[in-house]
Amino acid sequence: MIFVADSAKAKITNIRTSGNIQDDFFLRVSVVSGGCSGLSYKLDFDNESKPNDQVFEDNGVKVVTDLKSFLYLFNTTLEFSGGLDGKGFEFNNPNASRTCSCGESFSV
Repeated sequence: MIFVADSAKAKITNIRTSGNIQDDFFLRVSVVSGGCSGLSYKLDFDNESKPNDQVFEDNGVKVVTDLKSFLYLFNTTLEFSGGLDGKGFEFNNPNASRTCSCGESFSV
């Protein structure tokens, strides 16, 4: 399961509204190679499912990830931190053994 905190839900709703993103689009979360720790998170809106997608709904947000990324994201909570000290979207990932100081990448 991938969880969506209230802070992330509010920001996703705001992005949908201001970007005129239609309701049939879901949030696609994936893990890609890169960053100073080896793996990075990627967020997109998408409306096309793929054969091995894992589909979740939490807090009213439909989240989709590919099977490989799900192995890294299991039990992760997507959060949002705004304001002067905010980093934007953050992944509270219990599977990450190390993260970089900026929070953009991780390793397991």
